[in-house]
Amino acid sequence: MGTPKICYQCKGCVEYNGMDHLEVGRLWDKNAPAWTALSRQGYDVYRDLVNTPAFLEILPEIKGLEGLDIGCGEGSNTRKLARLGAKIVGIDISSVFIQEAISLENIEPLGIEFKVASALELPFQDERFDLATAFMSFMDMPNHEIALREAFRVLKPGGFLQFSITHPCFETPHRKNLRDETGKTYAIEVGGYFDRIDGQIAEWIFSSAPENLQQKWPKFRIPVYHKTISEWLNLLIDVGFVLEKFVEPKASDAITAQYPQMQDSQVVAYFLHVRCRKPR
Repeated sequence: MGTPKICYQCKGCVEYNGMDHLEVGRLWDKNAPAWTALSRQGYDVYRDLVNTPAFLEILPEIKGLEGLDIGCGEGSNTRKLARLGAKIVGIDISSVFIQEAISLENIEPLGIEFKVASALELPFQDERFDLATAFMSFMDMPNHEIALREAFRVLKPGGFLQFSITHPCFETPHRKNLRDETGKTYAIEVGGYFDRIDGQIAEWIFSSAPENLQQKWPKFRIPVYHKTISEWLNLLIDVGFVLEKFVEPKASDAITAQYPQMQDSQVVAYFLHVRCRKPR
């Protein structure tokens, strides 16, 4: 099997607050090898056990539709969409992530087309797609308004956008996990909710990974772009979307029994899921 070809579609450099989207892409290129290796070994437990199942549970019927997965990463959730019967195009600004996604697609074909592209400059004609998804990607991008306007542009009238982000109310510039004497989380201390954060770098790695793997791989370096929940909702309204569905998933008791560290997701919502629709 030859080296897969990658389609480079970025139209140029767009700069926001000192960090352009291409620089963000370079950060994710560096994160991608560790992220892919660890997530494919099952260590992204919040995604696999809470976030993605809840996202798919509220997803409308997509069989036979054409969809765009924005910020697809190494393609894990893109492949879940394809298995639901949709014809999916996955885009990510990281060429390393796209290479990983194409490699798996070549091994287990699901008819997915993967492209290197920026969410701020989608390389597609107006009104092409029936749906668009973005699993935990919008909050890591500069200038959310442009990303949302681009998603709106490429959707057909009546098409929907469904996305998940870290919860603006509880993923704040200051956050501290408060635990009792048994180690059980009883509250999350938050602060700086109204602070505007544009491109601050957060460093972390999957906590469920064993210590030897955490030492093997460098920590992820992820740009943070924080907005309040009202700013997010008003952006969607201003772009032209009609708000349709909201979900704040949490771990079940069965999951926290197996993964006690995830009990904190029963105290506050770590994720916000939104579905909105382009009017006909």
